[in-house]
Amino acid sequence: MVQVGDPVPDLELETTAGKIRLSQLRGTKVVLYFFPKAFTTGCTRELRRFAELYDEFRKAGAEVIGVSVDSLETQRKFAEKHGAKFPLASDARKEVSKAFGVLKLMTASRVTFVIGPDGVIRHVISGLRRAEEHADRALEAVKSL
Repeated sequence: MVQVGDPVPDLELETTAGKIRLSQLRGTKVVLYFFPKAFTTGCTRELRRFAELYDEFRKAGAEVIGVSVDSLETQRKFAEKHGAKFPLASDARKEVSKAFGVLKLMTASRVTFVIGPDGVIRHVISGLRRAEEHADRALEAVKSL
């Protein structure tokens, strides 16, 4: 798994907002959160919490991107149904999940990476009991940068 202090792998994400290359986000704090499967209970709670806090992330100078191995169409429906104002990325080929070391049993593990404006991983959040805690912890981490 990519760890604190590692540079972010420079990959292209196919998102609900179009294609995004991670290197294009330099100069911005980024929260890149991986989730197992759209529309499941935990992932829905997590997405809703990120959506609730999104304006605070933006005020702190951060962009949020959610990633799972679901199709782009599924990501669009998931974002629309639950009011996500931030992009969701489809990692159907599992390349991004592999590069970040979060691929487990053909799906992404629930791991959140907080990336500094310099393109370096600053925080890795995993192993939390409640999925929605990822958003709160990520916001704390972003504010500390």
